[in-house]
Order: sequence, then C-alpha cells, then structure tokens
Amino acid sequence: MLSFQLDRGLFKYDFIDYHAILCIPLDGTVKDVRKRYLKIVRCLHPDSLRQVSEDENKLANRLLSKLVNPAYEKLSVEQDYAEYVLILSQTAKRLQTDSISVELSSDIAKQLAKTPNVEQAYKGAIAKIASEQYDSLKDANAKISIISELNLVYLIRTGGNSLAKQPVPTPAPWPPTPPTQPEQTTTAPPSSKTSTPPKKSPPATEESRVVQYIRRAQDLVAKNKFEAARVELQDALKMEPNNSACHSLIGVVYLRQNQTTMAKVHFDRALQLDPNDEQASAGKRGVEQILAKSSANKPKASSAGAKSANKSEGGGLFGGLFGGKKK
Repeated sequence: MLSFQLDRGLFKYDFIDYHAILCIPLDGTVKDVRKRYLKIVRCLHPDSLRQVSEDENKLANRLLSKLVNPAYEKLSVEQDYAEYVLILSQTAKRLQTDSISVELSSDIAKQLAKTPNVEQAYKGAIAKIASEQYDSLKDANAKISIISELNLVYLIRTGGNSLAKQPVPTPAPWPPTPPTQPEQTTTAPPSSKTSTPPKKSPPATEESRVVQYIRRAQDLVAKNKFEAARVELQDALKMEPNNSACHSLIGVVYLRQNQTTMAKVHFDRALQLDPNDEQASAGKRGVEQILAKSSANKPKASSAGAKSANKSEGGGLFGGLFGGKKK
C-alpha cells in the first residue's frame, strides 16, 4: 500500500495511477517508462542531493522505494502493463457509462476538460510537469495529484481509446513438445489376432497447471493470504488469459483487499466468459452495493446549484462528468 496521501484524480477511484507517479502520458510505451524512470532515479539519487538536508534525503529515499520503484516494476513489464491498460480502459468506460460527477481541484485539469484539442494540450501539460516534477520533494505529492487529474480528464474525453496497446507475450507451451522420433518399421510375427498397443497417458497439459494455480489460490484465500493468492492467479492468467474461474477468483481477492475497481473488471470479464458464474455474479453485486453506499454518503449538491451547473455547462458529457461552479 502507498504510504503517501494521494486521493485526487484516478487515485480517488481505488486506482493506483502509476503513470502519474512517473509523469508519463497514458499512451506511453514500455520504452518511455524506462527512459523516464532513469531520469527520476538520477534526480532522487543521493549523489544528486548532496546539498539538501538529511530529512530531504530520507524523503527522496521514501519516494523512490514507496512510489517510483513500484510504478516502474508495474509498467516496465509488458505483461503487467497490458493488464494495467485493460483496467484503465475499463475504468474509462465505467466513468462514462455511470455518469459519475468528477470533481477537479487543479486549474490546469479544469482547463483540459474544456480544451478542444485535448490530445495536444494533455501531452504539453504532462511534458511541462515532468521537467520539474521532483525538483521540490515536498511538492511531489501535489504534482502527482495534478498529473492524475489530467490523466482522469484525458481518459474520460478519449474514452480510453488512446491508451498504449502493449503486446501481451504468448507463454511457451508446457511441457515442451518432445522431438519427433523417426518411425521404425518391424515385421510382426503372424498372429490370428490383432494386438492393440497400450494407450499412453497424455502428458500434463497447461490447463492442468492452471488448475493447480487455482487450487493453491483457493487455499490461500481460505487462510486470508490474499496477496499470495493474487500472485498465483496472476500467474495462471498469464498462461490462460480467458479462464473465467481465474477472473472470478481474483475478483474475490481484489474485493477482499478493498480494490473495488479491479474487482469489478475481473468479475465483468468472468461473466463475459461464463454468464452462469455464480461467484462472479455475487461479487459484482457486492461491488455495486459498495459503490452505491459510497455515492450515497457523498454530500449532494442543492437542486438549484445542480440546475445552474447543468445550464452553464450545456449538459452532455462534460456537464454530467465534470462538476463544479463556472468561474
């Protein structure tokens, strides 16, 4: 879990915005991630901070260990990045279809919400902040939050259609196919009956390995070891991405970890693959109840204020999604 207080932008929707931490655009590639990471490491390295206080050195170390390194680990691996982009895309669709009122705090994000050329404005804003993101360590949280608000606006306005498409590597077959042996012809002795050769038991298939992952994960869930269970199921999904049981169970794991957005993504996927999956159906209902309670607990704007806001924004997508009074 993050030890820094980040609750704006995508962070507000149970989503860890690794792009904001590294300050790279949402359509960046793994190569962009690696280049940006090296720049940040040089900026936060002790050799670059010789003139700062001991407290700032400790803060730089915490930023690296708690934020920057986990973000790099997640986005620098193509398989993990591909899964992360899938969740981003699902989040964008949910924000649009559910007509959630998005609150923006930074002026630059509010401006992006109304800018006609969102692509150019978004890339320019990200590049400008990246040039100074970690110059002032005490302002790092605030800048990450601003970037995440920009990412949120960009996601909604593009519908997630401009996200980086990372290739998902295809796992090698397991076990490996043995080399074909040349057939040997022998002359069988005459016999009145034709003998049937004994059937060979088939080798262990990839599917059986996935079942083993699921069983181990089920045992770990029963022991409340959710993080270990999640790792088992992620490995299983790398081997078999369309396994509905894996998606259903990892949805349960995410839900038990209070990560409702990721839980909903996997429950939805499980039901796409198997509409009769009772576990996924129950899990999705649980997520919807949590989201409904969360929405009910938020203070509602007055009807007069809501009418005024709708009138000033002209309704439609931005009137429904981007709340706040018009200046």
